[in-house]
Amino acid sequence: MRSSGFLTEDFLLSSEPARELYHGYAATMPIIDYHCHLPPDEIAANRVFEDLAAVWLAGDHYKWRAMRTQGVEERCITGDASPREKFQRWAETVPYTVRNPLYHWTHLELKTPFGIGDRLLDGDTAQSIWDECNEMLADPRFTCRELIRGANVEVVCTTDDPVDTLESHRVLAEDASYPVKVLPAWRPDKAMAVEDSAAYNGWVERLAAAADVEIADYEDFLEALRVRHGYFHDRGCRLSDHGVERVDAEDYTEPEIRATFARLRAGGSVTPLEAAQFRSAMLVEFGRMDHEKGWVQQYHIGALRNTNTRKMRALGPDSGFDCIGDFDVGRPLARFLDRLDATDQLAKTILYNLNPRDNEVFATLIGCFQDGSAPGKMQWGSGWWFLDQKDGMTDQMNILSNMGLLSRFVGMLTDSRSFLSYSRHEYFRRILCNLIGAEVAAGELPGDLAWLGKIVQDICYTNAREYFPFVRGDR
Repeated sequence: MRSSGFLTEDFLLSSEPARELYHGYAATMPIIDYHCHLPPDEIAANRVFEDLAAVWLAGDHYKWRAMRTQGVEERCITGDASPREKFQRWAETVPYTVRNPLYHWTHLELKTPFGIGDRLLDGDTAQSIWDECNEMLADPRFTCRELIRGANVEVVCTTDDPVDTLESHRVLAEDASYPVKVLPAWRPDKAMAVEDSAAYNGWVERLAAAADVEIADYEDFLEALRVRHGYFHDRGCRLSDHGVERVDAEDYTEPEIRATFARLRAGGSVTPLEAAQFRSAMLVEFGRMDHEKGWVQQYHIGALRNTNTRKMRALGPDSGFDCIGDFDVGRPLARFLDRLDATDQLAKTILYNLNPRDNEVFATLIGCFQDGSAPGKMQWGSGWWFLDQKDGMTDQMNILSNMGLLSRFVGMLTDSRSFLSYSRHEYFRRILCNLIGAEVAAGELPGDLAWLGKIVQDICYTNAREYFPFVRGDR
């Protein structure tokens, strides 16, 4: 199928001011990818991808969900089918993703970096696209490092467990020939996963070994975490991330938390309230660590994970069986932020919600904790996961404009496991320019495109460069 005018250079740009803002100001700005799930070991090894399925389908639960909905059998998604067969079934699915963001993302990713814009992907074009892309992937310009560099990326922050050695990050930091900063981000979710005491104790033992601290009690546990937090800091980490259903903020006492930890270490179980109290205490401790080190903290809030027990047993987590949750998030989140702010220990913070019901809650809550210490200290993050699409990003930017300062927004991130996802920044930038350009065309904003162009560049790049300390070379 031919593209027939689809995905032209003015894709999503419906007015002349929008086109000028995108092409003249946004398009060439560098990318700071401050949150993603790219595997640092593959970047360190500069992986060469065997074929298009390896770089494009592996680990992509967005595509997997669409294929299952289309009726594709699991063996052609995560199973033992050949890469070519999996790609064919994906190609046959693509025409049915019309109006799903996957349709736009897929063709943007074919256009950049592969330069394929003359055909749409479907069952008939699958073979020619497979052959052309595989030939390019064999070229040194298409290794994973070069895909990142070719997307004009300055910084990549991966997502790393506190017990990780960060050996891949060491290799990358010592390679002066590679200009992209690849830095770790602290993701201590397992330190709070107390529902399964056996799994939890296994992780605590790995933490003890990594920190070289014998963990006999709660104070030892905190010390081991502080040691690892400092280890991450020494290796360039300036950013934490927490993936939680909600930010717990239960009342607790230190003796209660010590007793809960002791019971866990003895192999005992905890009640739901005790688990929530423990998470509440740990989030405060992590927030204090981040503030002390001058880090930025992120909270991804509201995913209902692993909803399909049968599929969880067969395929494991992150396989496409998560959804939007309907948790009570506003009041506990406000209490948590206030606990840190009360002692002036609230670090720069980015909040992401998954349920669009909570958009206005997040947009207004960040304003309660802006304190003038830094522009946009409190951020409401870009549309995340199921909201990472045209309507979701548009809603986020419109609501932020109405209830905060869009001009101070730190912009887009990939939040992806794919080395081809940097086209999402192009998608975001086109949507941003179209929003502002349409209001210029309608006479709702002045036609000073130099002024508006600077704001666009700030949102696309400059705000993030100034917000995150790692970009300024703070080691």
